[in-house]
Amino acid sequence: MERRGFLKGLAGACALTAVGAPSISFGANKKPKSPNEMPYKKALNIITKGKGAKDSSKVHLVVPEIAENGAVVPVKVTVDHPMEEGNYVKSIHVLATKNSNARCADVFLTPANGKAYFATRIKLGGTQEVVAVAELGDGTFVKAHKSVKVTIGGCG
Repeated sequence: MERRGFLKGLAGACALTAVGAPSISFGANKKPKSPNEMPYKKALNIITKGKGAKDSSKVHLVVPEIAENGAVVPVKVTVDHPMEEGNYVKSIHVLATKNSNARCADVFLTPANGKAYFATRIKLGGTQEVVAVAELGDGTFVKAHKSVKVTIGGCG
C-alpha cells in the first residue's frame, strides 16, 4: 500500500511538472518592462507638448550610416538659427525610434551658448532611425532624422 501511494504521488508530481514547465518557460520569453519605457511617439508628444515637429533643413544631424557597436553611436546636431536674446534655440532633443526609452539626450540652451550645437554618444538597441528635435524661440519645433544600421560585432 505505501509503495502504491508513493508511485501515485510521483506520477502526479511528474504530470504537474510536465504541464507547468511550458507555462513557466513561456513566461521566461517575455521581455520585462522597463520602468522607464517610453515609445517614440509618446516621447515626441511630451517634448512638443502635442504640437508635433516639422522636418527642416535647419537641423543638421550627423550620425554614421553603419554603427559596428550600438552601445556607442556618435551623434552631432547643429541648428542653423540665430542665438540672440528672445530668438534662439531653446533645446535640442535626440531620440531613437526603436529603443525602449526613445529619449536619448535633452540639452537646454541659452543665448549665452552662442551656437546651437550638440555632440554626444548614444546607445541604440538595433537598426533604427535617430531623430533630432529642436525647439525654437517662437515655440515651434523642427526636426531631422537619419537611419543607422547597427551591426553587432561588425558582422551583421
